[in-house]
Amino acid sequence: MQLLWAELVYPLRQKLSCDCRPGSTRAPDPGGDQFGGYHLKRARRLRSCFALPASAAMAWTKYQLFLAGLMLVTGSINTLSAKWADNFVAPGCGGSQEHSFQHPFLQAVGMFLGEFSCLAAFYLLRCRAAGHPDTSADPQQPFNPLLFLPPALCDMTGTSIMYVALNMTSASSFQMLRGAVIIFTGLFSVTFLGRRLALSQWLGILATIAGLVVVGLADLLSKHDSQHKLSEVITGDLLIIMAQIIVSIQMVLEEKFVYKHNVHPLRAVGTEGLFGFVILSLLLVPMYYIPAGSFSGNPRGTLEDALDAFCQVGRQPLIALALLGNISSIAFFNFAGISVTKELSATTRMVLDSLRTVVIWALSLTLGWEAFHPLQILGFLVLLAGTALYNGLHRLLLSRLSRGRPPAEEGEHERLLGGPRTAINDAS
Repeated sequence: MQLLWAELVYPLRQKLSCDCRPGSTRAPDPGGDQFGGYHLKRARRLRSCFALPASAAMAWTKYQLFLAGLMLVTGSINTLSAKWADNFVAPGCGGSQEHSFQHPFLQAVGMFLGEFSCLAAFYLLRCRAAGHPDTSADPQQPFNPLLFLPPALCDMTGTSIMYVALNMTSASSFQMLRGAVIIFTGLFSVTFLGRRLALSQWLGILATIAGLVVVGLADLLSKHDSQHKLSEVITGDLLIIMAQIIVSIQMVLEEKFVYKHNVHPLRAVGTEGLFGFVILSLLLVPMYYIPAGSFSGNPRGTLEDALDAFCQVGRQPLIALALLGNISSIAFFNFAGISVTKELSATTRMVLDSLRTVVIWALSLTLGWEAFHPLQILGFLVLLAGTALYNGLHRLLLSRLSRGRPPAEEGEHERLLGGPRTAINDAS
């Protein structure tokens, strides 16, 4: 979930905070480099005003290629492994009959465990940077971890809802419909943060709405098997969109209360993962007793039955492999996504996330998890156009065509730990 913020919304915030076009008189927005993703240095707004030579922009190092591949692979595994676990059928506790593995809240706990592991990566990287002290910033800059509690609660709620929805709809629709976060983030940024969206952002929102309608129609017209009935698919799609509202609220909370503090992104992800893991793990106890009727996917008919999940894992070890893939992939995906933004650009990150949707869709079709419908292609292309407009990618393309070289991208090229005189918690 945290990576989605930076992938879709960070470039918008850069557009709002600095207009680098020649002759522009637009004043930068104080604090405007932190919306929709973890903060990056304000100096990036100055450097993003200069174009890079074509050779510098296109000559990726082996390390950069590795990071891009790691983000694409782990991001795809994250969704596919969760869906793979949902597709398994195994007997549960007490000799119950075979039933599908429908334990969304337990899967959400696993995802937060993966995010929590980013704290370990943060401290390892800080140990590596220990030999390069920074006299200009305090690497131990204090902050109150409780600032992350409200966003973590939103993340916990939104993630749980999306895992419930993934049980009801296809993996590709799940990934495409998450693009709805653009709509609500844009509207909430105007309403609660006083932002002004450019015309291209409004056009991007309208295109995203149109794309969501097309994807929804594709789900309605596609053939449905016994696992995914039409009513469940509709409910799942609506739940995904509802979850994006909560994700957008999370972004607004972080912009308003969190990002004025200089916290390293891995530390931020890990801290929210810690809160989500602890709170949701404790909530599994009352969920074991709360009746959920037909909404439940376990034999006891409760909101969540973690014991039944562990029994199913014991009887079908491949479920454990799927869960492990989900947990580990989210940690590497966070690390790779942050590194891609620093080493390459936020625009590159957005493009890679769009490619991730294609990979998930192609593999789902290959594995027979869903039926092909031509409207999905149209819906994906419209969503892609909306995302490009919203993040200003059209300006990069127009500039490339008019000047014959790629302009500087909004998320500048930076190393994960910055230079030798950069503190680790200063994401530069």
